[in-house]
Amino acid sequence: MTATIFLMQPTGGGGGIMGFLPMILIVIVFYFFMIRPQMKKQKDQKKYVDELKKGDRIITNSGMHGRIYEVGDTTFLIEAEGGTRIRFDKAAISLEASKALNTPSVATKA
Repeated sequence: MTATIFLMQPTGGGGGIMGFLPMILIVIVFYFFMIRPQMKKQKDQKKYVDELKKGDRIITNSGMHGRIYEVGDTTFLIEAEGGTRIRFDKAAISLEASKALNTPSVATKA
């Protein structure tokens, strides 16, 4: 009974922006930890795909390995092993996997 009476009492009239401060902080944190890194990743992906040219080795998001045989406006014609050619959308190229494929590996001494 006393808890109900306590909850029903009016609160102080002050507050104003202080009531919204936690929500504003959540939005700011969400922007810097979620939205901004995602926008940077998309920008890097677009730049990488725009710089690809005929003969570059790539890996698609589905895991197909190949070389770029022809560059179109929105697509690549990719030549896989055995001479098979398949057309992929430019968005299907994996930035991380393709960069790892083209980066020379460092030989370790055993």
